[in-house]
Amino acid sequence: MTVRRRSGRLPRVTEIACFHVDAFTDRRFAGNPAAVCPLRAWLPDATMQQIAAENALPETAFYVPRPGTDDFDLRWFTPEVEVDLCGHATLAAAFVHSRLRAGAPSRLRFWTLSGPLEVAREGDDFTLDLPSRPPVPGDMSEALVAALGRRPAEVLVARDLVAVFHQAAEVRALQPDLTALSRLPGVFAVSATAPGGEPDADVDFVSRFFAPAQGIPEDPVTGSAHCTLAPLWGARLGKSTLRARQVSRRGGELRCELAGERVLLTGRAVLVKSGTFYLGDDAGPKDLSV
Repeated sequence: MTVRRRSGRLPRVTEIACFHVDAFTDRRFAGNPAAVCPLRAWLPDATMQQIAAENALPETAFYVPRPGTDDFDLRWFTPEVEVDLCGHATLAAAFVHSRLRAGAPSRLRFWTLSGPLEVAREGDDFTLDLPSRPPVPGDMSEALVAALGRRPAEVLVARDLVAVFHQAAEVRALQPDLTALSRLPGVFAVSATAPGGEPDADVDFVSRFFAPAQGIPEDPVTGSAHCTLAPLWGARLGKSTLRARQVSRRGGELRCELAGERVLLTGRAVLVKSGTFYLGDDAGPKDLSV
């Protein structure tokens, strides 16, 4: 973030760098897009929420150096709300920092609403160390069934409701009523999941993620959801390392590893574009010629 003073009585202009990154993919226009804004100090919460709304991406991540350490404080905003955990935007923040600083360390620690999160980089791979959130049995309401348009085999609950289906093709075929999903009382989001099988026989499980109440109708690839899905399918399949595919329109893949009370998620990211937010009255460059 830089601050630039202009002559006369015009106000100070604050320039905020912003990077658009596609996460959990190794090609552009796939995976889950996130915006990343590195800061020297926190902006007002309302301003960060406005920036996230302006970006209109599933998440915008903001991070600032943590005084006296090599760590960072990290926060995530959807276009509507601040959230307590976001995997793909954490990966995107680590990717941006590794690109901005020559010789950036291969391991970063971010302090968040979900506690300290570490990201390890090895080549093009980034591994997130996230808290495990195993689900417990939940109630299958008729309102949920109607909103999904298909009855799951069972419903579990952690932060999100988890609708478990028998077949991957059922998850792919879902056409939920997003307005109805957004009105389910006390529900942050809904994950739909099934074991791998045709047309996804090469992975251990598939999923989709719907959070219309949080401004995300369907999330392309959701790291935080796999904090619940990985321990669920790890226990059922008897595996500690699993390959997952989120079968959204954009699609994405993750390698999941169970590590006690933590879940390790590995993926890649690519830079799509970069730009600058200009904050302040009458802010921004006057010459837009190219």
